[in-house]
Amino acid sequence: MKQKSAREMQKRLHELIPAGGHTYSKGDDQFPEIAPGLMVKAKGAYCWDADGNKFLDYGMGLRAVAVGHANDEINEAVCKQIALGTNYTRPSLIELELAETIVDLIPSVEMVKFAKNGSDVTSGAIRLARAYTGKKFIAVCAEHPFYSFNDWFIGSTACNSGIPDEISSLTLKFNYNNLQSVEDLFAKYSNQIAAFILEPAKAVEPAMFGDKNFLQKLKELCDKNGSLLILDEMISGFRFDLKGAQHIYNVDPHLTTFGKATANGFSFAFLAGKKEIMELGGIYHDKPRVFLLSGTHGAESTGLIAAIKNIEIFKRDNVVKHHWDYGKKFKDGINAIAKQKGIDKNFAITGFDCSPVVEARNTEGAIDLSFLTLFSQEMIRGGVLIPWIAFSKSHSDEELKITLEAAENALTVYKVALENGVQKSLIGNAVKPVFRKFN
Repeated sequence: MKQKSAREMQKRLHELIPAGGHTYSKGDDQFPEIAPGLMVKAKGAYCWDADGNKFLDYGMGLRAVAVGHANDEINEAVCKQIALGTNYTRPSLIELELAETIVDLIPSVEMVKFAKNGSDVTSGAIRLARAYTGKKFIAVCAEHPFYSFNDWFIGSTACNSGIPDEISSLTLKFNYNNLQSVEDLFAKYSNQIAAFILEPAKAVEPAMFGDKNFLQKLKELCDKNGSLLILDEMISGFRFDLKGAQHIYNVDPHLTTFGKATANGFSFAFLAGKKEIMELGGIYHDKPRVFLLSGTHGAESTGLIAAIKNIEIFKRDNVVKHHWDYGKKFKDGINAIAKQKGIDKNFAITGFDCSPVVEARNTEGAIDLSFLTLFSQEMIRGGVLIPWIAFSKSHSDEELKITLEAAENALTVYKVALENGVQKSLIGNAVKPVFRKFN
């Protein structure tokens, strides 16, 4: 692969843009040394870098693309909308159409508010929760890594530089599937917690507590203690189920947030929930006014029409079922290779079929970022870009064949690294956690 010119441009990026990009998850420190630097094109399940190298893509725009890159139907709908204008002086008819679509689609939703990214809608949910309950503390699930780039959450991570301790101290942590950790917070901060926010499911199912699962029991505890339950479906929404993982687990949150896969890569996210809470951000009530979300481009029409067409395709082509079915074949195929090589205790694809995760372990059986980087590195050699695993409708049997062939070679190198040491096979540095105090 030719990389020289792209590398030179990549270096220039860092001279002009902090971190060399606008999303930390796309940073150099999140990819192997040999990863493509700058991308110029994507179509279906594939992407091309600035040197013309083609890759089968499992990053899919940070999981935002669920139908396929540059889908013709969605692009055509967007182009037609562009010809009608993208940003009006008053609310648009398309805003009403999409709002009605979402309210009809998701049972827990009575009102919606649009934005351009997930961080803004989760922060809007936090503001609503504090206003509605009159309480100040927010509890976040410790096992789920990211909710927002805004101070209320980032202040609780190792990347808290620039955020006052007074703000950081207002964010508490609890553990997934651990009701005792929730009850302990309610005991310690009695009548002070505005909301609990978490993803409905990440890599494991919600545990059962009697006849109710963890999410249902958490909702009960929130109701009992006057707190709100916020389900962040930024990743699970449209991938686990078109109505969200909340539908699968039969839980009715007070507020919910969706983004990523809702518009096939176009910028669109939404905050939604119960009218009694959401209407605090409105202008026709006599309660203290909540300045909820107010962005110049919050209802820019390209993202809205992309979401409408995306939902239409999801329904027509049963995209969610495809993700689950393809994911099962993907997991079973790669895990069979690992088992055949005798390294299944050190490497596995785990998690949900529709949204799997890579578990890369060292000789001691501990999760190891060096081995994770090595797997990604060797998959890139096989033409597969897989920093994480996100499927699209464009991933088919041909893509699965390419993936398994690349995995066969990658896991051969992985086995050698277990025997001889990972540094002998790894080019450059291992990837690093996004949330760390120093570079």
